[in-house]
Amino acid sequence: MICFAATVLAVGVEPAQESDDGLVDLVIGLLADSDKDVRSLALEQVRTEAPGEAATRKFAAQLPKLSADAQVGLLGALADRGDVAARPAVLQLSAGSKQSEVRIAAISALGELGETADCELLIDSLADGTPSEQAAAKNSLVRLRGDAASAAIAERMTAAAPKLRAVLIDILQARRAVSTIPAILSAAVADDPVVRAAAMKALAQLAGAQHVAAMVRGVLKAETGAERAAAEKAVMFVCHRTADPERQAEPLLAVMDSMDHADRVALLPTLGRVGGPQALEVVETALADADPALHETGLRALCHWPDASVAARLLALARSEKQAEHRIMALRAAIRVAPLRDDRTDAERLELLKQALEMATRDEERLLAIQRARAIRTPETLRLVVTFLDQPDFAQAACETIVELAHHRGLREPNKAEFHQALDKVIATSRDAVVVDRAERYKQGQTWARPIATK
Repeated sequence: MICFAATVLAVGVEPAQESDDGLVDLVIGLLADSDKDVRSLALEQVRTEAPGEAATRKFAAQLPKLSADAQVGLLGALADRGDVAARPAVLQLSAGSKQSEVRIAAISALGELGETADCELLIDSLADGTPSEQAAAKNSLVRLRGDAASAAIAERMTAAAPKLRAVLIDILQARRAVSTIPAILSAAVADDPVVRAAAMKALAQLAGAQHVAAMVRGVLKAETGAERAAAEKAVMFVCHRTADPERQAEPLLAVMDSMDHADRVALLPTLGRVGGPQALEVVETALADADPALHETGLRALCHWPDASVAARLLALARSEKQAEHRIMALRAAIRVAPLRDDRTDAERLELLKQALEMATRDEERLLAIQRARAIRTPETLRLVVTFLDQPDFAQAACETIVELAHHRGLREPNKAEFHQALDKVIATSRDAVVVDRAERYKQGQTWARPIATK
């Protein structure tokens, strides 16, 4: 049967025109066939042949007559066909079908075939549907075309319950709906932390320097801890879109100049994340202040710095700060930024990291330094890290850093003898099967693919 169907369709496809009712009727006859392979051939014709709205309506009119499995297939083919003439039939199944898989397929098809008026139906499915229906509705809302659809989603978002409101903000972000930024800015100061977090996350992707003043309100509204840190980073991402590094802090500094003392102090850590010479002047002033609270806030701001320009300053503070907590804070920040790439040589970056290691009095900072060393891809780094393989408290971290260095063929191959010796020791020392596997592969000159992260 399948060979016959394929032959007939192949013959029928050649002269296919908008008025070719014969091909349409032939395809319709095969859509209800019990053989899945035959239906697949017919569905491919729905996707690519028999152009025109009249053919689309004829295909869509078959939906109520088919089995659930065949309906799912035809809904997908109609979505791929992309002709909105199928929309009325798809809408009927999206809400009226008793079969969950059919509703899901219809909801998914609306992403290609729907219009702004369908936002309500899709959002209702997002709010009240099964998990699979919710996933399909979210995907369709992202794909639905037009600024008017974005506006409709934003309008519904404004009055939605917190959980749904956060999801709708995620959808606006995925749509790159910059026209809805005002509504998202309002959500950034909502009472619910989930909504605020979603809004700031979206603004990090969509906002521009002109929105920093309003985003700052979201930073001040955020709860201290993870939410505040994420909000500060959102402002940082927006400020860093300014091409000139020396001017990136200007929008934030302009806002701070208009604020009272308490809010300016509260925003110092955000300023530290943005960085730059103008920001550094403000932070250094806070560090020099006799007020212990302001001094500590200035230190925290410097510890958030986005580049290594303050690495030496952080090491100096790690030596001079009176409180042990502050010395540790500065040292950890120095370890974080020292290996960052800039105009320094690899040797200079490694030397700063070595200084930090020598200053470390706790295992936590030594472990952090071993982990950060993998960012400096030199034979000298390998020699430094190998010395920790014989120290039980640091051996596992050293193994991980060594295989990360070995991952880079351009570093490994010219220094094969040293790497093979180190990898042999990793194989004998590591308790992580993945690390051992990587070491064995690198010894044999093979590659290793890092697993793709899943959400």
